[in-house]
Amino acid sequence: MANRHTIVLMQSSPNRATRTFMDYGSISQAMDGICGLYERKLKEINPTIQNITYDISDLYNFIDGLADLSALIFDHSIQAYLPYDRLWIKHRMFQHLKRLASH
Repeated sequence: MANRHTIVLMQSSPNRATRTFMDYGSISQAMDGICGLYERKLKEINPTIQNITYDISDLYNFIDGLADLSALIFDHSIQAYLPYDRLWIKHRMFQHLKRLASH
């Protein structure tokens, strides 16, 4: 699963103009990227707080609050991108953060 090109498709609000995508070299980098989006939003909301902390449920609420979120992950065996939904992203995020916490 390492080094599988991942495209995260996101729409932050019901307005279709908020559709965007982010490009990553791996699933792990994509999970870091989604965390980074959330952390930037927290800093925007709380500009005076130096060290912002959050837990997985806060991150899940952010993910659930997006109008749309999905991922396209390149599968080398079929030479194509496979789609994954918000629930899959949340599951991978949990695994990703758990792995980071254990190092």
